[in-house]
Amino acid sequence: MYQVKTYNAIAPAGLNTFTADYTLNQSEHPDAYLIRSVNLHTETLPSSLKVIVRAGAGVNNIPIDQATANGTAVFNTPGSNANAVKELIIGLLIMASRNLIAATTYSAQHTEADISQRTEHDKTQFNGIELTGKTLAVIGLGHVGALVANAALSLGMNVIGYDPYLSADAAWNIAKQVQRAATLPDAVKQADFVTVHVPKNADTLHLINKDALAAMPTGVQLFNYSRLGIVDNTAVMNALATGQVAHYYTDFGEPQLANQSAVTVTPHIGGSTIEAEINGATQAARTIMTYLETGNVHAAINLPDLNVPFNAAYRFTVIHENVPNMVSQITAKLAAANLNITTMANAAKHQIAYTIIDVDDLQQPQQADLIAELSKIPAVSRVRLLKRGSVE
Repeated sequence: MYQVKTYNAIAPAGLNTFTADYTLNQSEHPDAYLIRSVNLHTETLPSSLKVIVRAGAGVNNIPIDQATANGTAVFNTPGSNANAVKELIIGLLIMASRNLIAATTYSAQHTEADISQRTEHDKTQFNGIELTGKTLAVIGLGHVGALVANAALSLGMNVIGYDPYLSADAAWNIAKQVQRAATLPDAVKQADFVTVHVPKNADTLHLINKDALAAMPTGVQLFNYSRLGIVDNTAVMNALATGQVAHYYTDFGEPQLANQSAVTVTPHIGGSTIEAEINGATQAARTIMTYLETGNVHAAINLPDLNVPFNAAYRFTVIHENVPNMVSQITAKLAAANLNITTMANAAKHQIAYTIIDVDDLQQPQQADLIAELSKIPAVSRVRLLKRGSVE
């Protein structure tokens, strides 16, 4: 029986995805965490913990280094809230082009008897533009960016995309009418609107900075529904003061953005829909089950991809440092136990490597001894033994 500990409110549809081999919140020694926004940086991860999955995109609330040292795989649920973010961006584009925030604020403040005549006199100050024929620059063409780009095309917009890390698989999701820019300045130089959809890492911190803003046309409208820090908010405030940026929309508030007429801050609601919560929870549960039952890895944060059909009777999985001679040390232990390897695969991601070894003939008395021997190898952080068709 696998033990799963949940944090935050997880959609019941996701919890109901678990099979009868899983129990929820009934052990102090969980095999898995299923989380949303809880901050794990202040916690000590238990030695039993094999996997953490966040039902959402960002993993800044997870201590990745501590998890890796603990032999704990970390996953998120990319794409589970992509449609929710896309729809919000499209809604904001319409609001921005038609000055809806200013217009509704005006109406709320003027309710006197002669409102009809006054409205006819004043409404020209809210004249907007139509999105058809306008240019949208989409920075980042992953799950969200691709959906935004395609939706904007449907509205009749010209769309220019920029993503130097675009994978071949992701490219299939983008309409051929989306123009590709070779550089960030090329992507934004003719844009009426710029929207940012990239993951937060060392390469994207302050991606939209003073220089990037200067490359945009005067009066551009900017959207950050990615992560705090990807847009340099100080640079944006300066650009707003000069008129370089007409309006800034973001899901991530900071004190310097408060009470600014040209800034609209939403309370981190980009992925906050009932459907997105269900998608994230369901995807998270499936990820936990796949990893615990097969050891296969797809799109982990701290482990390499490794997907091996589980056809043998038993499977060893080993998380270890990516250093020379590790595989030979692992196989030597199995050879000493007179085991025949039917399948073996190894992959590395930065400083961490992951090895899967399948065997058919493994006697019960050997199992604990082999796990102990493999765990003694320097640089090994976790060893698991899986039996096909059953739980640990």
